[in-house]
Order: sequence, then structure tokens, then C-alpha cells
Amino acid sequence: MTLKAGYPFWLVKDGLPFTFPKLDHDIDTDVVVMGAGISGALVRYYLINAGVKCVTVDARTIGLGSTSASTSLLQYEIDVQLHKLSEMIGRDKAERAYQLCSHAIDVLGEIVKKRGVDYFEKKKSLYYAAYKKDVDNLKKEYEARKLAGFKVRYLEADELEKEFGFKGYGAILSDQGAQTNAYMLAHCLLQHKHQKGKANDIFDRTPIIDIKHSKNGVVLKTENGYTIRCKKLVYATGYEVVNYIDKKIVELLSTYAVVSEQYNERKFWKDDVLIWNTADPYLYLRTTPDNRVLVGGRDEDFRDPVKRDKLIDKKTKQLTADVDKMFPELEFKPEFSWTGTFGTTKDGLPYIGPYDKLPNSYFALGFGGNGITFSLIAAEIITDLILGKENKDLELFSFER
Repeated sequence: MTLKAGYPFWLVKDGLPFTFPKLDHDIDTDVVVMGAGISGALVRYYLINAGVKCVTVDARTIGLGSTSASTSLLQYEIDVQLHKLSEMIGRDKAERAYQLCSHAIDVLGEIVKKRGVDYFEKKKSLYYAAYKKDVDNLKKEYEARKLAGFKVRYLEADELEKEFGFKGYGAILSDQGAQTNAYMLAHCLLQHKHQKGKANDIFDRTPIIDIKHSKNGVVLKTENGYTIRCKKLVYATGYEVVNYIDKKIVELLSTYAVVSEQYNERKFWKDDVLIWNTADPYLYLRTTPDNRVLVGGRDEDFRDPVKRDKLIDKKTKQLTADVDKMFPELEFKPEFSWTGTFGTTKDGLPYIGPYDKLPNSYFALGFGGNGITFSLIAAEIITDLILGKENKDLELFSFER
């Protein structure tokens, strides 16, 4: 599956910072992590730190799948509002899901600090009502978040315009939020205790063409005829998981993103907060460390990558107009535009853990608008399971929910 097209800003900016070999021999290991985007990189990071012998393989050059197309917003909010999720699965479970995402943001900040890199910026998050009809719903969401213990403030329409300089019908301002560069973060995580030619190694451009699960382990065959034997297999292939799961768990969509030219002076909106709205599909904005504005949204159902890609120019114009309407003083000029495929689930939650039809497998599927935080949650849960520990949050994200 072609997961992105166009010119993702992070890929153009950072190029190929590290190289990895193709697999050219048979391997016997404890765990294989299949997929080396941000999800696979986080799973590997946790497993290595836990002393688990593992090998990571990716079909592409590492990072060139959906990770390079990520807009890298880190939010505790998920695509289904907290008060609505509470109605779907119960208040305790819904609040736990939101709290886990908040926890994931904090842990990601700690990991980046330990790794000695700067791909993490703490930001507040502003969620505003795009239409007047959304106000009552937004106020319910505010009360639900406040009740769950999140530091939030409700802004009326006049307060929103006065503080942030654009018109809306009200907003929730959250203290918790952050932004990153998922592409470079994945690469930096993969360098952790990475030794070429040793155990715990990483291989890219190594498509897996056959997988056999049994009660004794898993056997993988590569495109070039090599065999990988392992006790456990972690699927971290993101939206390509539809090739392995025979259950309808995700709806695929295409989102579009545009990054502006670099500004000489950093005069954006207050505190450079993360901005997103109640529209469906929702609009979202963030800034970059090198004085640019990123805008995304205008999602479409994913059916045909060719048709998806042909819409890039049209969506670029629409997203540019969206920014111009909100912040005409920015004089937004697009420089990089791209599209990427992502998935949504019935409850906005990811799928994490074992899938009974594939013995000795675990899945790290961070679907939704905040897939990076979901990926960290998956890394924590799967590491516990591989170590033989119980994890109380497994049921929340299981395939059987």
C-alpha cells in the first residue's frame, strides 16, 4: 500500500539521517518487530531496555511510510470526544484512555530528554467550535475533561478572538499537549543500542512475503528467500495491517497537509498552541521550530491512491484558504504539500495486544489522530506481555472489545 505522496516536510528537511542493511542471512531471535516507523521504533526501544533479544525489519527504507507523513501533534485528546466515549464504553474506561494519552506525552518528553535530542516541544492545545451548533457539545466536553482532572479552561467566543486572534464560537484550552518530528524521533529511537551485525539489529528494504504462526513460534520468509524464526512477532505495520487481519477494525482515510514558507520573524498566534476544531473532518494547525506554519485536514475516504494523490493541488489551495481566513495577517504561502493515509476506529481507540487467530503475535496499531501517543501505550503494554506480566489496560484496546 502506498501510504503517502507529495513532499512531506520532514523528509525533505531531514533526508536520510541513518542507513540500515537489507537482511541477507537467516535469523533466529526471541522477538521480531515488523515495521520500523514510529510505532515499531517505540516498541523496539522498550523491548531493548527490558533486555529482550529482538530484531526489527521493515519493507521500505526506514521512515518512508506513514511516519514521514505524520504532522506529529501529541495530544491527550482522541478522535472521539471524552463525553461521547464515556457513553460508548463507560466513564472510567473513557477517562483511563484519555489519561493514558496524557501520560504518553509526558513519557515521550522524558525519552527525548534521555536520548539527548530536541524533537519535543511542550505546547498547550486549543480545541475550538467551528460552528455555532457545536457550542453545546463543546461545553459538555469541557465539563467531562474538567471532571476527569485535566487542566482546562473554557473560552467564550469573544475571549477566543481576543486571546488568539481568530473567530470561533468558543474553545477549550488545555495545558497538556506537545509536538514532535515523528520521522526523526523514530530514527533516533532506532539508534538506541543499535549495533550493526549484532543481536538487536535492524534491517530495512526487507519485505516479508510469508508468515506462519504456530503454538511454538513464528516463521517469516523474506522476499529474498531468507528465514526469520522467532518466539513472538510484533506487528507494527500501521495501516497496512489490513493485509493480516481478517476482521474489519479500521476505516482508511486520506488526510492532506501543507507547510508554509519560512517566516523571517516568529509572529504567529499566542504561545504557538496546537489548534484544532470540531469540524468533521477537523482542521488542525501547528508551528515548526524553524518558523513555519503547518496546516492539515480536508480528509477524504481512501479508495484509490491515484485519485487521492491527484487531489493534492486542490487540497493545498483549500487549506491555504483556511489559514488565510483564520489568520489573514500571516499571508500564508505554501511550500511543501503532501497526503497520507490514516485510519479511524469505531471508538477512536487503537488496537493493541494479541489476536487469537495468529498465535504468538502482538499488534501495535496506533490508529487515529494521535497515533504517536497510542504507539507509546502499545510499547508499554506489549513489553509487559512479552515479559509475562499482566497489564490492566490491555482489555481497553483489545480486538475483542
